[in-house]
Amino acid sequence: MRFDILTLFPDIIKAYINKSIIKRALDNHLITINIINIRDFTLLKNGQVDDAPYGGGSGMVLMCEPVVRAIESVKTPESLTFLLTPQGRTFNDEMASNLIEKTKHLILVCGHYEGFDERILSFVDGEISIGDYVLTGGELPALVIMDTISRFIPGVIKDESFQNDSFKNNLLDYPEYTHPRVFRGLEVPEVLLSGNHAKIKEYRYKEQLRVTKEKRPDLLK
Repeated sequence: MRFDILTLFPDIIKAYINKSIIKRALDNHLITINIINIRDFTLLKNGQVDDAPYGGGSGMVLMCEPVVRAIESVKTPESLTFLLTPQGRTFNDEMASNLIEKTKHLILVCGHYEGFDERILSFVDGEISIGDYVLTGGELPALVIMDTISRFIPGVIKDESFQNDSFKNNLLDYPEYTHPRVFRGLEVPEVLLSGNHAKIKEYRYKEQLRVTKEKRPDLLK
């Protein structure tokens, strides 16, 4: 999977992808992440990429020219391109799975300031939001989306590591325990110490149902 992340702040992206699981996925050529600085595509000598909104109002708006030129520099007929905005469709596990089936090249465009010139929507496939709140920029959503999708790619993590993850089959994950066996009077459930894998599997499924009912009953609907 190839990710092209278009941003005004490349260092935010670089700092994250040079660590942990994503770094190993890059080193093993399981994913490719290209960071494109939108400022490199402005036609203005001072590097300007935003301007005051028509009609007045506070803040600055990202202009069409640099954003569209940046998109066109990496876009192919197989690409899917999304603006990262609070107004987009809410990102979730199902969307991540669907995207990896639809394309091997995802272009994520990070907004900033008061957002994008509306006409940029004519050059993308849609908008994605990671929740009903407003961030100072699209870099965090881009990293969330890239990280989530990467976990679906064979070899990035072990298959068994995500088969029972939260949101698989509309259930949350079961509780996990490790050493010590007893911590300040709190004990590990006896069944997990039994060695009976059939009983452990049954227990974990029941725990998934319990946890989902308690924390996210909407998923059971």
